[in-house]
Amino acid sequence: MKYFLKDTLDLEIHPQKISFRKLAWGIDFCGYIVLPHYILPRTKTKRRIFKKVLNQEITNQSLQSYLGYFCHASSRKVIEDIKNNCYLNI
Repeated sequence: MKYFLKDTLDLEIHPQKISFRKLAWGIDFCGYIVLPHYILPRTKTKRRIFKKVLNQEITNQSLQSYLGYFCHASSRKVIEDIKNNCYLNI
């Protein structure tokens, strides 16, 4: 892989920032966990939004931003839970 990146793409890998994991665990990339057939939002992000919603510390703009983030992943259930919690806290 190192030689492919160097020869073909002219890229270098930082030696201390390499980690090999099972493909079934997914790849953590740009705030999502990318799996072979679908994309999930990070667990940390889900916890953060639920904490803000439950403490009523979220504005409408922030809520819309998070919903936009979640719509790019396979997270229909998470979106429903967020909306239900928001409506219950009003």
